[in-house]
Amino acid sequence: MHAAPGPGPGPEAQRQRAAHALLAARERTQALTGCVDEHELTEQHSPLMSPLVWDLAHIGNQEEQWLLRTVGGREALRPEIDAVYDAFAHPRADRPALPLLPPEEARGYVADVRGRVLDVLERAPVDGENPLLAGGFAFGMIAQHEQQHDETMLITHQLRQGPAALTAPEPPPAAPDAALLPPEVLVEGGPFTMGTSTEPWALDNERPAHQRFVPSFFIDTVPVSNGAYLQFIEDGGYAEPRWWHPEGWEQVRRYELTAPLFWRREGGAWFRRRFGTVEPVPPGEPVLHVSWYEAAAYAAWAGRRLPTEAEWEKAARHDPRTGRSLRYPWGDEDPAPDRANLGQRHLRPAPVGAYPRGASPLGVRQLIGDVWEWTSGDFLPYPGFRAFPYREYSEVFFGSSYKVLRGGSFAVDPVACRGTFRNWDLPVRRQIFSGFRTARDAEPV
Repeated sequence: MHAAPGPGPGPEAQRQRAAHALLAARERTQALTGCVDEHELTEQHSPLMSPLVWDLAHIGNQEEQWLLRTVGGREALRPEIDAVYDAFAHPRADRPALPLLPPEEARGYVADVRGRVLDVLERAPVDGENPLLAGGFAFGMIAQHEQQHDETMLITHQLRQGPAALTAPEPPPAAPDAALLPPEVLVEGGPFTMGTSTEPWALDNERPAHQRFVPSFFIDTVPVSNGAYLQFIEDGGYAEPRWWHPEGWEQVRRYELTAPLFWRREGGAWFRRRFGTVEPVPPGEPVLHVSWYEAAAYAAWAGRRLPTEAEWEKAARHDPRTGRSLRYPWGDEDPAPDRANLGQRHLRPAPVGAYPRGASPLGVRQLIGDVWEWTSGDFLPYPGFRAFPYREYSEVFFGSSYKVLRGGSFAVDPVACRGTFRNWDLPVRRQIFSGFRTARDAEPV
């Protein structure tokens, strides 16, 4: 997969960046939908997810609505399908019953839209005052939207039964010094700048930049591993209600949970299913497919807690030497393969302790990529939040129902992942590529 180049100073560089991001997203979409037959594209592999062909045409419909109609002022190509591909009008479980475009028609539609969009991009005033166009924002928004649905389709691939349809090289091993890393890092208390007002393609819930004071705390140097999580399981963690939020304990009892999703025990060993392959659970990888309730229960069992969202972002972005908030833990440079596991380059997290060049100024590793990390907080707006360009991206989700995840996973493309990026989901969700790290208060001096 391709990492989009950084923003350039002029309109041609901005157009090039937008075209690159759109191309990378489409290449991935085609790979995810081209590796299975038409039956598998139209089948619903889980009631938690849409048929793959729904995601495919929805990608094109959003692109048509925003880039052809809104930005380009073009006539609607397929106005009759808008309602079919309205994500808010139809729960995922109901989408197979909709009059969906067949696979070949969906492919033709998205290709037609894309060809016209590239023509619009050539003429769009990306250096003007219109906030929808400035810096190519609308094109970046749609590239991010497509990549987010690509991650959703990758989740569908994980949920589907049958032999593997996807392949990828193995991630790099843990760094030679991984076993020598301290278990936790102290982040000194004080103010820092959270969020952004300058990142050109940042979405509305990342804005605006604002000051936060965070007391001193300790945070895990690396994400919690499968091996560490197995200790929680073997200690009876799923049988002890005192570790669990009451609603989480109800989930454990109702669904008889005993381990992360896709794990099963055979004899004395644990195995997992990963994209159609059954394999032993690797103890050195970050734990994956755990809900917020499972993450919080582990943290309580370990005598720790989940980090707040502000703590996570300070650990990931704050440079104590300069007092500045960085775009990424390693600095302001765009992600590269030796800094983070992103973009479906690999189909699994790298072992804990990998990517030393991606560490934060304090030495915290793998804050970007590998696994989404649950934080303790509800999904709430920042002070001064303004919905843009539509309420349904963020505002309708604000409240106590959703918990925030940060950092991205191996399934996230760099265009949709940065130090300020906020993901959110229901605390019961396990099919997503979610893990966590823990934190604790620093003892007062």
